[in-house]
Amino acid sequence: MHPRCEATHEQCAGALVVKSRHERQTGDTTHMKKIILASVALAGLLAAPAVAQVAEPRAVAESVAAAIEENFFDEPRAHAIAAEVRAAAAAGRYDITDEANLAAALTATIGPHDGHFRVEYRPPQPAAPQGPQGGGSGNDARAAYGVQSITMYPGGVGAVDLRMLADFDPENLDAKAAIDAAFTIVRGSQALILDLRDCPGGSPRMVGYLVGHFVPDGADVYNTFRSRQGERQETPPEGPATGRRLDTPLFVVISGRTGSACESLAYTLQAAGRATIVGEASAGAANPGGPVPVTDNLAVFVSFATPINPITGQNWEGAGVQPNVNAPAANALTRARELALQAALRAPADESAAREAQWALDSLNAEFAAYPRNLRDYAGDYGARSIAIENDRLVLRRDRRPALVLLPLGRDQFAVAGGSPLQRITFERGARNRVTAMRLALVNGQEFHDLRQD
Repeated sequence: MHPRCEATHEQCAGALVVKSRHERQTGDTTHMKKIILASVALAGLLAAPAVAQVAEPRAVAESVAAAIEENFFDEPRAHAIAAEVRAAAAAGRYDITDEANLAAALTATIGPHDGHFRVEYRPPQPAAPQGPQGGGSGNDARAAYGVQSITMYPGGVGAVDLRMLADFDPENLDAKAAIDAAFTIVRGSQALILDLRDCPGGSPRMVGYLVGHFVPDGADVYNTFRSRQGERQETPPEGPATGRRLDTPLFVVISGRTGSACESLAYTLQAAGRATIVGEASAGAANPGGPVPVTDNLAVFVSFATPINPITGQNWEGAGVQPNVNAPAANALTRARELALQAALRAPADESAAREAQWALDSLNAEFAAYPRNLRDYAGDYGARSIAIENDRLVLRRDRRPALVLLPLGRDQFAVAGGSPLQRITFERGARNRVTAMRLALVNGQEFHDLRQD
């Protein structure tokens, strides 16, 4: 019988209580209410998640200091940082028994010294399943190996949105296959965008493989990582499976969330003069490393190496990758699309490609143009099509098809927003300056002419 339960039969955790014989006979409910209240309270205690506690926080701090001293790539700095941790521990700064809070306090000390430094609280988790064919983690597979989306924008601008740079090796090429598939889809692009705004990091091996798509074989552009154990490079062992794109205009979009290996990709392409970086300065975490366990639930992430770029002679630690074209993160992709279309127009594949790029660029710019006030001039029925005013914008309607928003290009001429920017509408005026017809033109030269019916 549990010491807090007073009835003859009960299950405290489930708050199920059976009355004692005396209670059944006397109908005494007061005692019963007390039992129920106690049972519910105990059930709440049993259901609440346990808070991880640490008995010797100063010992944990010493383990963190030792891990830094033994593994941080810069040995003199490692000793100095470890000494700072030990001094803080001796002053009682880490006398915290809750593991998560202790991790935060330790991170506050070491974090300013390196963009990767942190003490992580890692409560036990279920084992991650293996990916397809037993290669890679199930998490990577479910995240499409970092390939969030692949888009071919009008005008022939391809964009690949990467949320991590997944690792691969000869035993598991799934991540490499995912990148190859993405680049195959955008093979016909006139310009290419890599969107790294939400890419926090990943594998140096993938950095080398991606850079290899845009520079000649043997190019001396790859970072060298220096550590206490020696040096290694990001140079890929082989060229890209989908071929190199040495002349394709390339734009890389970044933000303050772009970190680590994703910064390395942007920095390397920028230093090589191969990409225009658009957006906001990146996180500034250059030095790669890994977690060193200090307790069952705590690990300190220590940087084991530092990259040196052969062109700049330095890296992006602290300062981050600086964009060539500054733009707020939320608008950076649109700005990159504009720049990509302009680049495509400078060297189009052919006349039709140039026309598509120009129309797409005009439509993109029209999204920010002042809208005309004389909307009622255009509203009406035009055969199978109609023009209506919705939310102070003109929309084109036809049967059950979704309405298309029109964007102003000039007097009586409009582009079509969204997924149909390679269409243009020109309104024609007649007597007394009244709109009498509408001409819908497609980028391939085809036109549809409709007379106004009302």
